[in-house]
Amino acid sequence: MVCIDKSQAGRTVWQMTGDERFSNPAGVVQGGFIAAFCDSAMGASVVTFTAGRPVMVANAEMKISFLGPVRTGSVITCDATVIAGGGRVVFTEASVAVVGGSLVARASSTYLLADR
Repeated sequence: MVCIDKSQAGRTVWQMTGDERFSNPAGVVQGGFIAAFCDSAMGASVVTFTAGRPVMVANAEMKISFLGPVRTGSVITCDATVIAGGGRVVFTEASVAVVGGSLVARASSTYLLADR
């Protein structure tokens, strides 16, 4: 995973290649790996949302909908954005798409904040 944009507080964009290590025998990247990709991107967005306040973030819940397959070798991006948040709880959403292709997953999550 590589962060390719964190220029706006509360939003990050990440990119990665669907490596064979994360694929099933049919050549499709496993859903759990896509979920981890979303969780990492959304958690990073929360950290940028709290700019200047050193926090630890913990995922309280997450939902993901898979909309299409990610074939091994595909480059995918995850665009994660804070939708609403306060001092203790932040709600985020993420979209995963194949570069030059279609949307393959949508996720949402609630994160709990604690001061570091």
